[in-house]
Amino acid sequence: MTALNVAVIGAGPAGIYASDILSKSGLDVNIDLFERLPAPYGLVRYGVAPDHPRIKQIIVALYKILQRGDIRLIGNVEVGRDVSVAELHEHYDAIIFSTGADTDAPLNIPGADAPECYGGADFVSWYDGHPDHPRTWPLEAKEVAVLGVGNVGLDISRVLAKHAEDLMVTEIPENVAEILKTNPCTDVHVFGRRGPAQVKFTPLELRELGKQRDVDVLVDEADFEYDAGSEAALKSSNQQRQVVKALEGYAMQEPEDLTASHRIHIHLFQSPAEVLTDDAGHVVGLRTERTRLTGDGTVEGTGVFTDWPVQAVYRAIGYASSPIEGMPFDSKRHVIPNEGGRVLGEDGKPLTGMYATGWIRRGPIGLIGSTKSDAQETITNLVADANAGLLHATTDAVGHDAMIALLSSRDIPFTTWEGWELLDAYERQLGEDFGELPNGKTRERVKVVNRHAMADISRGKQAPQDLIGQPDTDRVPERVAHRLPAQD
Repeated sequence: MTALNVAVIGAGPAGIYASDILSKSGLDVNIDLFERLPAPYGLVRYGVAPDHPRIKQIIVALYKILQRGDIRLIGNVEVGRDVSVAELHEHYDAIIFSTGADTDAPLNIPGADAPECYGGADFVSWYDGHPDHPRTWPLEAKEVAVLGVGNVGLDISRVLAKHAEDLMVTEIPENVAEILKTNPCTDVHVFGRRGPAQVKFTPLELRELGKQRDVDVLVDEADFEYDAGSEAALKSSNQQRQVVKALEGYAMQEPEDLTASHRIHIHLFQSPAEVLTDDAGHVVGLRTERTRLTGDGTVEGTGVFTDWPVQAVYRAIGYASSPIEGMPFDSKRHVIPNEGGRVLGEDGKPLTGMYATGWIRRGPIGLIGSTKSDAQETITNLVADANAGLLHATTDAVGHDAMIALLSSRDIPFTTWEGWELLDAYERQLGEDFGELPNGKTRERVKVVNRHAMADISRGKQAPQDLIGQPDTDRVPERVAHRLPAQD
């Protein structure tokens, strides 16, 4: 039997783990890993706050997989734009979609369309230097609301409350650092609908929140209520018990010890009801409804409302995946419909040679462990289909060389693993050139955030001098396009 040619779409953890498992499956297989950005690693590079180096150590494991050379990276290629799903199916016997989740879940309350209501995913993309997002961000609010009690909400709160100079040791892009230096925010209010036994923080993230210089974390003692469902959740999860312990520690702080100039307030049992605006439509507050436990860990409204004076609202209530042109999509669950990773067509039957893994398969829940188990099941089913003789490309022009020829004929400036190593070295050199910081530390890297510069450096060309620049206007998501500067 000739070698199987497989395309994996999305070079984040889900795609890289799926590729790794497939490469060790026993099949004779050639794997091309496609990524729409010039750089790999997905949300680990563009969805993790820059001051979380321990989490970014995941990149070390991913690097070791791709460095082997048996999985070929093809970056700066967007499926549905540069090459269609049908064309991929012509060139590959099987396709695995691992495109993750890149947009915010909607917030359906009055006033949520105000200009100072922001998607948390967009803010994260900005401070992480995503090449397809505007290089500016309107940091004008002194008091900010963050909706959502997961780690993304903590990341956003920490970046907003932190002193800019304390982020300089990270890989934060230069344009982001300059704007954060002007940030007037002193108070960040984090809101969760349920109680301490239901929040989605991880213990490490929550404990680290209180270790920032000149930032206090405040939790109200009145927010510690438990019902039978809460007690059961705590009994079954040591991690949740650690979270509650950390929250209780913040609540028991002595008032005289809370002297920081910046504060993060965590409010539980508060459900967002309305974003309050002035006559001009700008945010002036957030109205929440007090909730209470119902016995099984869920909550109901009490009819008691509170207005909080804030000038901006960030929603961190979950991510959502985007549809891929040419693929079925469940618009309610924001996933590719599938069974065990086999993509299902409109008739509910598996589409031959089409697979999904990661958040595009199951929705934006779970951490790396879930991503690996997802990939294992998907690859197990792909291998079974291959052994049953079900997988085949639709033309004779199959595999890597034919795809490279197609991309080259279209003048697509695709990047490779060798190109990423060039860009990686370039960013590290930018960090070294930055010199020693006032605290005596140095920067590991400074991100290049311009797509053209990233591609040129990766392809061994001279990079534009303006490494900040602006993104391609036709690649900027419509929801954030209004933040592009006016063109002359």
